Parts: sequence; structure tokens; C-alpha cells
Amino acid sequence: MTQSPVSSSGKKLEKLSTALVSPDYFSPFGNKLIQSGYIDKDQLKNALVEVRNSKQPLVKVLESMTHKALSPDLVRQYKKHHLFELKILYGVDSVDPDADEISSDQMTELIDSVINIKVCRRHKLLPVRRINTEDPPVLVIAMVDPDNLAALDEVRKLIRLKGLDLQRIVITEEDYDRLIQIYYKEESEKRQKEEALQAKKAQEKLANVDDVIDDLNYDSLEEGKDESNDADLSSNDANQAPIIKLVNKVMIKALQESVSDIHIEPQEELLRVRMRKDGVLQEFFRLPRHITTAVVARFKIMAELDIAERRLPQDGKIRRVYQGRNVDFRVNTLPSRYGEKVCLRILDNSATQLGLDFLISDEETLLRVREIASRPFGLILVTGPTGSGKSTTLYSVLAERNKPGVNINTAEDPIEYALPGITQVQVIREKGMNFASILRAFMRQDPDIILVGETRDVETAKTAIEAALTGHLVLTTLHTNDAAGAIARLDEMGVEPFMISGALLGVLAQRLMRRVCTQCREEYAPDKEELSRFGLTASGEQSVTFYKARTLTGDTLQEAVNNGTVCSKCGGSGYKGRVGVYEFMVITETLQKLINKGATTDLIKETAVEEGMTTILAYSLNLVRQGHTTLEEVERVTFTDSGLESELKSKRKSSLTCQTCGAELQQEWMDCPYCMTPRFSD
Repeated sequence: MTQSPVSSSGKKLEKLSTALVSPDYFSPFGNKLIQSGYIDKDQLKNALVEVRNSKQPLVKVLESMTHKALSPDLVRQYKKHHLFELKILYGVDSVDPDADEISSDQMTELIDSVINIKVCRRHKLLPVRRINTEDPPVLVIAMVDPDNLAALDEVRKLIRLKGLDLQRIVITEEDYDRLIQIYYKEESEKRQKEEALQAKKAQEKLANVDDVIDDLNYDSLEEGKDESNDADLSSNDANQAPIIKLVNKVMIKALQESVSDIHIEPQEELLRVRMRKDGVLQEFFRLPRHITTAVVARFKIMAELDIAERRLPQDGKIRRVYQGRNVDFRVNTLPSRYGEKVCLRILDNSATQLGLDFLISDEETLLRVREIASRPFGLILVTGPTGSGKSTTLYSVLAERNKPGVNINTAEDPIEYALPGITQVQVIREKGMNFASILRAFMRQDPDIILVGETRDVETAKTAIEAALTGHLVLTTLHTNDAAGAIARLDEMGVEPFMISGALLGVLAQRLMRRVCTQCREEYAPDKEELSRFGLTASGEQSVTFYKARTLTGDTLQEAVNNGTVCSKCGGSGYKGRVGVYEFMVITETLQKLINKGATTDLIKETAVEEGMTTILAYSLNLVRQGHTTLEEVERVTFTDSGLESELKSKRKSSLTCQTCGAELQQEWMDCPYCMTPRFSD
């Protein structure tokens, strides 16, 4: 009978196994186990027998027998002892990743360039570092079995091609498994970054108009020199592939940048494309002047407008699918000096989260709005300039009140959000369907809540108030600067004060401010002059961290883009996204009396502030204190002299310290008894 040969590695493992399971095992680690009381001698002997039979690590066997985890100190002692035995067994140095720093980046680079992962997995080895100070350079490889001849042969063939020498070190199987998992994790993250980069490049290519401009046939699109003479433009010119591609790329760019408006503006020597991003207009493209009429005609065709009519404004709508979602564009054309200007408002329902808690960050204001919006009847006004988020706020109220037991009807121009379970009606003035007529029809539809898109005339205002007085909750919008100004606006329309005070529940004024980029914002300390401009004091704002936006423009921005140092979140603008600023005036009994008396807007606002209303300026300064925005944004959006005056007046009235002598006062005192300074003087 022939006997199969046994490798030297197998003999060594057998010797190691025999040593570990000797009945007289008193290694330092075994002694440590017994001394710590974790296990006794008999249990240790049984554990060693189990190690020999099951081939499991001693630590796992011990924890299984005792049902107790080894302390970190015992685990370190075991690992140290185990590595020492491996070092003696194989006659090579050992490596402990917990004690010896192993660069995962270098290990990954060596796996990708010298020894591929399949070889590493097959032979349980890892290239951990390269020593370039030797001649030739040495590749250090950690191996679970340094005497594996097949592994050594394959590794030597691979590194010989790279001009490297080999140095073996031994590593435990547990550490090997951990390092290989780190490699796979980093590879996965690297692959995800590459895929994201490729996707970003693909999206940028979609919105890149340079190649389209190069393809345009300028000769066929050239206009006559006399600008008053209409050039002959056929729909074929507007439908040629380059123009279609160009217009699509402009729209794609707008959606990628999350802008709200697109402006196609003919100029004397070029066609300028600007977009409103986060409330600020920015120039995105400069196109050849020759293609103006074709581009405008393409937009008209998409919006189903009359391309032959160039002397009158026209309104239309475009619906397109982008990345699997429907996006609407509200289109308006306007004849101008150098051609028709086209303005598109983007209505992207999927990009908007409805819900008051997504919009209003101040808890007190949020609770007040929700409490008033839950009333069964009355009038709620939302005021603010165009593009301040009034529609989103109204739809958020409707979304929270939208239940099977509530009948909600809306009159809109246009319908911006499609909400299930709600009856939405589009205004069609050509057919006589204006806000007032639709509102009268709603009264016969048994409504609980009515939304009127905009109150523009006295007929609509009076009809809305009558609906509110007859048991319905009516929501509508006005264009005023603040909450108190809505009273004067209704009065100017011709609505009687007693009707306003009887129906009105509250007025919510709002703005949108740009949110400072959290990735590249910079801390700074404003000086006393800057703080005093906003009614703040250095002593009162000591604990506040102020931020300013790191805005890059022109050559500085282009240089940062070329160097790859531009902020990946905001793209160098310094701001990303917008945050709402709110002023909610609840109509109390005191305010009702003032409205009936025909009080001024300033008096109404002053009284509302005394009753706890947070002004737009105060709300925006709170956002600055919370790190959401900057003082520059406050000045751009919400700062007014009248607003600051109201805020300072409110502080004086709520203060119990004399402004002249600094004496402490009592709430009921009208004047300082020490220096006779009136507390409430303006």
C-alpha cells in the first residue's frame, strides 16, 4: 500500500494543532483564562478537544461553552498569543491590523494593479504594502498560509512581471476576512461614485447646447436686416432637428437646475436665456441672434399657440415627461423690440412636498396656522409677491384638510397641483368662467372648503367673504407686502370694514429666502454697524454663529470649476434651496374693533405685534440665528425701514428698562418715574 505524501505546511498545522490541544496546556493565554475566572482547567481541556475535533477557533468554542463573551483584554491576549504561535510556526513576521496600520487605499491599488482579487480570494492572501526603498522594490503580502506552494508560485509569476520581490507575512483568517470586506466596501463606494459621475456627465451632455449650435444651418434661418419687416418663417424651420434639440436642452437644463422660470429674451445681437434659480435670475445661455424666431416658434408649437400671431401676447401650456414624471410649463409670449420674448413658469408637482410642517419652521407660527385652518368657516388670506410660495402654502392646507368627510372645491388659473379627492376648476375667461362666477357656482355644490386662486377684484372679494360668512372656510391670496396690509387692500377694493372683520380669521404673509449652503458656508462676526442696521446688538447676539455665503462669480467660478474645487452641493452660488419666512396675523377681538374703526395699517400691525405676532423681519432674523440663511438675504428679501421700525417699537413696548436712565420699570407704568421718559413714545 502506498502512502500519500503530506506537505510541510500540513505537518506544521498538525504540530500547531497538537500543541494547542495538549492536555497540559498552560500557555500564557490559558493561564490568563484560568486566573480571570472565566474558565477552569477541566473546561479548558474540553475546549481544546473541541477545537481539535471541530477546527473552530478557540475563542468561539470558549464563548459557546460558557455562554459569555470574552472581555476585550482576553481577546487581545488570545490574538497576541495566536499571532506569536503563527510566527513561530511559519518562521515569518506576523501582522495585526488593529496594531499595525494598513492603508486600505494602498491595498486597493495593489489589488487592482498587481494581484487581482480572484487570486487573493483563491489563496487567502492580500498585498498590504510596497517598499520602494529596496532594490528591487518589495511587495509585502499577508497570507493565511505562508507555506502554500501553489499560491507562492502564482504570486511570484505575477510580481515578476512588475519587477517586484516578495516578502511574506502571516495574518489570522479573521483579520483576512475583515480586510477583504473593507476592500469590497471601498470598491462598492468607488463604483457608486463613478456611476454617479457618469450619470452627472450624461445629464450635463443632455443640457449642453454647444453641439446643437454647431449643427444649426444659419443661412436658412437668417432674417432680413429690417427689423420691422416680418421674416418669412415656415413651421419647417422651427421643426428642424437642431432647433428641437436646442429647445429640449434648455428645458432639461432648467429641470436639472431646479429653476422656477425660464426667460427667452431676444437682444440686439444675441438671444439670451436666463433662469430664475432660488428666486434670483441668472444667465445660462447666449445663443445666436439668427435663431430667435425659430426658437420662439418652437415654443409656440409646443404650447399650441398661433405662430403667425406676433403682435399680441399669448398664453399656453406645455406638458412634458422628464425622468418618468409629468412636468407642466406655463407659457407666455410678449412682443418686444427685438422679437417675441417667451417666459415659462415650471410647475413640477413631484418636486414639491406638501404639508405645513415642511414649510413653516417656527413651531408657534405652525400651531397658530393649523389651529386657524381647522376652523369650520371664515376667510384666510395668504399674501406675498409673485413666486413667494403662496400656492404651495394653500395646497398644503388643503392636503391636511383633505379627508373623505370634507368637500373641497378650488377655482384656479392655472391648476398647479393635481390633488386627489378635490374638485378643481380651471378659470376660462373666454367662456365667462372667472373666479367670481365659479365661486357662485361652488355655493350650490355643498362645499366645506373653497379655494380661490387669486382675489383680483371687488366682485371676487365680496363673493368670497359672503361664502365665508355663510358657513364655509374660504382660502384665497392677495398681493400685499405684509399681513396688516391685506386689510387696506380689501378696503381699497370696496369691501366694507364690517364684512372684513366679521369674516376674516387670519392673514399669512410670506416670502422665500435662499438657504445658505451648509457645505461651503463661512462663519464670520458682523460688526456693530451691521448688527444695528437690523436692530440687533452685539451683546444680545454673543452666542449666535453668523454665516455668510461663499459665492463665486465670473472668472473665480470658472477657475474653481476647472480646478475641481467648486462646491459640489451649491455649484459655487453659496446657496442651495429656499426657506419660507412667515408673518401670521390672527384676527382677535381687538383687531376686529380696529378694522371696524378704519384704523391705519401701522396701528393694526403694531397691535398685532403686541398680541404676539412674529413679523417677517423677526422671523427671518430667527432663521439667521439658526444658521439657515444670511443677513445679506434678509436685506435682499425682507428688510424694510417700516418693518424695522415696527420691530424696534415692539421691543420698546415689551421692555421693562428705561431707554434713557436704564432704571427698571413695571408693566403698568406709562412713564419712567425717575427721569419722566415716556415708555411708548415713537
